[in-house]
Amino acid sequence: MPNAPKSSQFVVVLVTCPNRQAGETIGRTLVEERLAACANVIPGVTSIYRWQGKVCRDREVLLLIKTRRSRFAALTRRVQDLHAYAVPEIVALSLHRLPPVSRLGAGRHGVTPPKLARSFRTADS
Repeated sequence: MPNAPKSSQFVVVLVTCPNRQAGETIGRTLVEERLAACANVIPGVTSIYRWQGKVCRDREVLLLIKTRRSRFAALTRRVQDLHAYAVPEIVALSLHRLPPVSRLGAGRHGVTPPKLARSFRTADS
């Protein structure tokens, strides 16, 4: 694909949420507002972390968000606005090698390679 975006333009963002409803609300909002191309809500995460001097353990859901690097700052601000936590976990991972389109779920959802590339362009609009 000659017009395919370079993988270094993308980040995968991880955000933990207190429950599925919160994760779906944040994920849907980010996609609707074109801050993300896609958001997956992954249930059943156990988080162990230190907060206010104590080690805590909580059941959470994980949002796996795909977006352009150029949208990360705006996405971060929006997650902070929407999130129930005082300090939400927001971690961005750079993509050094963009996987084949089928591995991004395109075939499963009937999205052809050009449409997938457009979804990333749309997230940057």
